[in-house]
Amino acid sequence: MPAATESFPQLVSTAKQDKLTALNAPSSIEKPRVRRRSSGLGGEIRAGDTGAPAFATVDVRPPSPGTIKAQADRDRKKPYSKRRKAKTLLQQYKRYALKHTWVTPLAIIAVVLSLYAINPTKSNPLHYFIFPAYELPPEPGAEPGAPIQYGKGPWDFALVSFYIVVLSFTREFIMQKFLRPLARKSGLKSRAKQSRFMEQMYTAIYFGFLGPCGLYVMSRTPVWYFNTRGMYEGFPHRTHEGIFKFYYLFQASYWAQQALVLCLGLEKPRKDYRELVGHHLVTLFLVGLSYRFHFTYMGLAVYVTHDISDFFLATSKTLNYLDHPLVGPYFAFFIAAWVYLRHYLNLRILYSEFNEFKTVGPYELNWETEQYKCELSHIISTALLASLQALNLFWLFYILRIAYRFVFMSIVEDDRSDNDENELAEEQRLDALARQGVDAVAAKAALADIPQPKIKLNGNSINGKSSGAELKTDAVTNRKENINYNS
Repeated sequence: MPAATESFPQLVSTAKQDKLTALNAPSSIEKPRVRRRSSGLGGEIRAGDTGAPAFATVDVRPPSPGTIKAQADRDRKKPYSKRRKAKTLLQQYKRYALKHTWVTPLAIIAVVLSLYAINPTKSNPLHYFIFPAYELPPEPGAEPGAPIQYGKGPWDFALVSFYIVVLSFTREFIMQKFLRPLARKSGLKSRAKQSRFMEQMYTAIYFGFLGPCGLYVMSRTPVWYFNTRGMYEGFPHRTHEGIFKFYYLFQASYWAQQALVLCLGLEKPRKDYRELVGHHLVTLFLVGLSYRFHFTYMGLAVYVTHDISDFFLATSKTLNYLDHPLVGPYFAFFIAAWVYLRHYLNLRILYSEFNEFKTVGPYELNWETEQYKCELSHIISTALLASLQALNLFWLFYILRIAYRFVFMSIVEDDRSDNDENELAEEQRLDALARQGVDAVAAKAALADIPQPKIKLNGNSINGKSSGAELKTDAVTNRKENINYNS
């Protein structure tokens, strides 16, 4: 018979208490670390379309040693068969491809290029996956050495689809092989911040090349330098130089690849997820409709303004993640570039919809001559450009708010720090459980199942009990266990 003065029995079951003790006990993985000095801009730059995730930034942890050993034991007990061997090889490739996400697109590229190398001529259908299709013969009376013109057609989808794979490979390979080590060397500890750094660095690299390319292509057209009248002169623009067509479709591949990864939902939604999805949808509609209905000169101008501003946005975010001392002055320069490119120039393009769109060149709908500059196209193009401008104004509000807080309120703490610290602590616990042989999925489930302590009784937390009946049942069970143990 227990003494009358014994302490009240624990209200948490033994199994749960053991799990709580094991996971919450101080260990070597929770050593205090020196926090990095806070960002000069005071938090995430919630603006722009440079934050689409990648396969390389998805938190896919490899199976733990315990899981691999258990699977190997099960495989040894099964009789040998060719089907089992093939299944094992497939599982090995799946694990490798999940870890090295650039392998699968590289394999597809290698197959396409190998099959094309067998017959590297225009008679090979794979030619139109790699090079622009619909090359036109020179016009009568054309000057010698005049640029070759290309038309449009269904084979253009082949080129877009192939370069979606190419961009998937380059994005994943550059992120995993170069940018992730660079992020770690730069002192970024949490996976979330490493992922953001990798995404912005890749975006800066991409637009660092495509921005100047867009300006070069524009210099070969009547649109230079953002000449809105040239967008409508000589309409419809049914043919283009090879470099123009390749640039336009390559950019379409980039935005299609970004939208595909974004829609797969590989990461938890960002704060501005809806705006980011909306921007991608508007962009894809603008690209597709402008190409089909011959408004490509207008599309080229929109491409260039967004590409260059995205470069400055991505580099500004990168400096912010690194807490670089120049982030403040550079952010001011970025704001000026953003306002000039995304608002002044784009508002000029939007303004041209209300005068030059109707006054320069024919204004009629004629399906036979592919004359689509009419009232219907005017409404659609104006609505899409206005939607794009509204999204840019939405992001400009957040950009100016960050600048205002930095200049007038002297806010220097990083409002992302708490989240990053929590993410880092959870990552450390998951890694520790993995080293102990606990499967990654089971480890995450174990951490998720641990309720937060709300009330303590006799030094023990009461967790997850919603009714007095549950508390009483556990109390009776624990008391019986203690009596049996003491006896």
